[in-house]
Amino acid sequence: MKLLTLNCHSWQEENQMEKIQHIARAIKEQAYDVIALQEVSQSIDADVVEGIIKQNNFGLVLQQELENLGVSDYELVWDFAHMGYDTYEEGLAILTRHPIKKTHSFFVSKSTDTDFWKTRKIVGVTVEVQGEEMSFYTCHLGWWDDKEEPGKYQIEQLLEQVKGTEPYFLMGDFNNSAHIEGEGYDYMTLAARLHDTYLLASEKDSGVTVEGSIAGWDENKQDLRIDLILASSPVKVASSNVVFNEKNREVVSDHYGVEVTVEI
Repeated sequence: MKLLTLNCHSWQEENQMEKIQHIARAIKEQAYDVIALQEVSQSIDADVVEGIIKQNNFGLVLQQELENLGVSDYELVWDFAHMGYDTYEEGLAILTRHPIKKTHSFFVSKSTDTDFWKTRKIVGVTVEVQGEEMSFYTCHLGWWDDKEEPGKYQIEQLLEQVKGTEPYFLMGDFNNSAHIEGEGYDYMTLAARLHDTYLLASEKDSGVTVEGSIAGWDENKQDLRIDLILASSPVKVASSNVVFNEKNREVVSDHYGVEVTVEI
């Protein structure tokens, strides 16, 4: 199975449509089984297309670009987490080529007020792969030391909610650097015993997904590995690669993406 996670920084990028088209071409080429996207936004005043999804929903536009390329087998699941930049409904999305058996959506923050930008929600799917069910969650968590919305609380809520859907993969922007000891990454991999597919991979690169200062890491001057794919149990991982980082495909966001090949 090929998995991809990407924080899209949607509708905040220059040449946004060109970047969406570049993502679509990569998806067509790699034929990812499951794609987890974060910061997937739509305008407040855009026309509703279906359910809660509006005309310029970033996930929907990406799905339409895939269809323009002749790829029509991806199903989109999206939900709204909080307001972003005053004019956008920001959410999370999953695209998958596998039959969806169940969808998941739940808050992990103390706040459930969608007008508060620190409110956090998780979106997931349980799909059927080779006759077996497995679950995938797209995650965008807060910061470990945040006084209003502590990262530990959100991780605990996340782990409680995904119980019973094993085997599962947690994919996304965890806002906790793998290089910082004693914080969220250690809590997830040591205390909670989640398995980092990057460490399990037979072939891997630096794993760096953020370089320098970006939104939410305004004072950062280091290379960070905060975009992760974590598994509920040990799996055989052939490779883990950073994508959309200029070295491996054009940059499309302030985060780079991560693609992992898992042997099921």
